[in-house]
Amino acid sequence: MSETIRIADLRNPVLTEVQQAMMSYAEANPVELTVDAVLAAAKAASGLDDFGPEDFKERLAVWLDTIDSDPNRTPYTRMLLFNLCLKYATGRLRLQALLTRHPEIHDIELEPPVIVTGLPRTGTTNLVNMLAADTRFRSMPLWEADEPVPVLGDGPGLDGVDPRYKRCAEGWQVFQGYNPYLAAWHPMNPDHIDEDMSLMQLDFSSYYLESLMQTAPQWRDYYLEHDQTPHYRYLRTALQALTWFRGPRRWVLKCPQHLENLGPLRSAFPDATVVITHRDPVGVVQSFATMMAFTGRMGFKNPDFDGIFTYWADLVDRMLRAGIRDAPLVPDKQRVDVYFDKYMADPMGTVARVYDTAGIELTDEAREQIQAYVASHPRNKHGVMTYDLREDFGVEPAQLRERYRFYLDVHPVAAEVK
Repeated sequence: MSETIRIADLRNPVLTEVQQAMMSYAEANPVELTVDAVLAAAKAASGLDDFGPEDFKERLAVWLDTIDSDPNRTPYTRMLLFNLCLKYATGRLRLQALLTRHPEIHDIELEPPVIVTGLPRTGTTNLVNMLAADTRFRSMPLWEADEPVPVLGDGPGLDGVDPRYKRCAEGWQVFQGYNPYLAAWHPMNPDHIDEDMSLMQLDFSSYYLESLMQTAPQWRDYYLEHDQTPHYRYLRTALQALTWFRGPRRWVLKCPQHLENLGPLRSAFPDATVVITHRDPVGVVQSFATMMAFTGRMGFKNPDFDGIFTYWADLVDRMLRAGIRDAPLVPDKQRVDVYFDKYMADPMGTVARVYDTAGIELTDEAREQIQAYVASHPRNKHGVMTYDLREDFGVEPAQLRERYRFYLDVHPVAAEVK
């Protein structure tokens, strides 16, 4: 039976020893949140200097200023952002170097992908991992998403394990040290299939900064004011590069942000089968706002828990409206709507619908691979998080649900939070 987990100190946080140590280390080692500092560090780390098209610098500057201009941010948050920007800038350098060495990558033909999207916490992760168990699909595990292009000459060791895998495994242990609930919320072990948004982060454009930093209004406004089509084309090029390393050529992908970017997604992948998941939005807000409030204990000097809740209630609103507005951009014959309760009741039936829409045979071997994954990854194996909207945020579920009536009238999902 799964352990029941409840965060007892959400509004009055008590930092663990590990969290305190990380906060102290960051305070003793301040970072400079400037484009020049990040790019200089990336060049030094990689030995490369060609970033490709330089328009990304403007977006990187907004990322950095979003945090640098906020006096309520902790040194830990500043260090976290610098290190992530360094990782993405270094990854961009390596990808650009690979494309320069092998321009034939641009000519690789990708087969029609299957792309899963929907609000966070609606089953997208579980579904994409089930599909990825079918070895006829190409997917992107976290260890590869973290470092898409290996260091030139940095091959597997004597044990045959890619060093990127080992680094990712070490990082997963560190993450669990400062967030003991992470495995229950969103497993990030090296084999876990990651969001393709990771590749767009090399181009410094995605909604990722909002989830990473609990709130990011400055970046949000910039992001929403700009067409994301170029960044989806960057994603396609990055997928071609990963396919050059190893096949097959039919990808299974997933990311919640596609829900509000169905137009750009269709521009880059016009032949994709798009799977859209649906679940009670009240439960989504409850879960994500709680997670953001918890991580906010290290992100802010004085966390505004109600502000975090409002931000994520707004974000869910905007994604649902965009998804309803743009759903007609995806032809009916290429779209699958998945309702969470029906999916949980019959996972293989949902998978069969996806395969049928994509025109892929669900072979006996594929069924066995998917069922083996399900058997080895039982739901809630890391514990069941419990929430309380009323106690933690002073919000009545029924009142919040009315805010999303525009969505529920189109997609009458089962109410999960009473």
